[in-house]
Amino acid sequence: MTPQEIEKRIAEMFEENYQSLRLDGGHALSEDIRELGLNQVIAYYRKLKHIAEKVTETEVKLTLPNETTPNGNKYNIEGIIDIVQEEDEVWIYDIKTHDADYIREHTEVYESQLNVYAHVWQNLRNNPLAHTAIISTALPEEVKTAMTFGDEEQLEEAFKNWNPVVEIDHKQENVEETIAEFAKVVDDIEERHFSPPVAKRLKETEAGTNVQFATYVCRNCDARFSCSSYREYVKQSGARSQSAFWKYLEDTGNAVTNEDRILANLKKSEKQGEQG
Repeated sequence: MTPQEIEKRIAEMFEENYQSLRLDGGHALSEDIRELGLNQVIAYYRKLKHIAEKVTETEVKLTLPNETTPNGNKYNIEGIIDIVQEEDEVWIYDIKTHDADYIREHTEVYESQLNVYAHVWQNLRNNPLAHTAIISTALPEEVKTAMTFGDEEQLEEAFKNWNPVVEIDHKQENVEETIAEFAKVVDDIEERHFSPPVAKRLKETEAGTNVQFATYVCRNCDARFSCSSYREYVKQSGARSQSAFWKYLEDTGNAVTNEDRILANLKKSEKQGEQG
């Protein structure tokens, strides 16, 4: 197939996938947003087709059973590697929506996950791993603008300056350190050693996002309304009123009923704490 035929087929698959997701989720996109999405897919094909042509596996599920913690607890490690390239040497790629420049400035945020993948791959496949890297799916503004206005000269220059692949070293000693930390967490869970982060931490922005820890993590925790740090966070945020508090509540049901119950539980917990 010619490059033009491939891009035409990509557009057809994009539309098929969109229609399937629309029917499944009931959400539609405007035509201009769909065009932006397709442009992003086409841009990545053009920029990374040299990688795509060498890929041997995608969405690879790896399970490493019977790992042992320092305290003798058994656990399994599971993960899904987005892309594996095997020819002269093995590459593992993880796909992230974050900006490539941000990834380059904060490689430590992504290194641990890649270290786990490296550990599992090397133990399961008994195959030396040459490289690990992140592929950033955030399209640079220069590329988006050039594609929107159809400026081929500007697009060619933007493509030259754009590198969405961020290689991150995976030194063996770092891999072993990550797995040791992983095992320690397993021991803490098995031995019921749980302690919440301090309330101050809940207000901090989570690495790689512009979202507070309380929103990024706590809202997915069923025990948050019994957590002293979360209660303190809510009070400091001035969210005691029903209208403000509701944005922290993800449970289903009647909003007023849920908020009344939760506010009552908060007061009860505080009173018990004072008596204790």
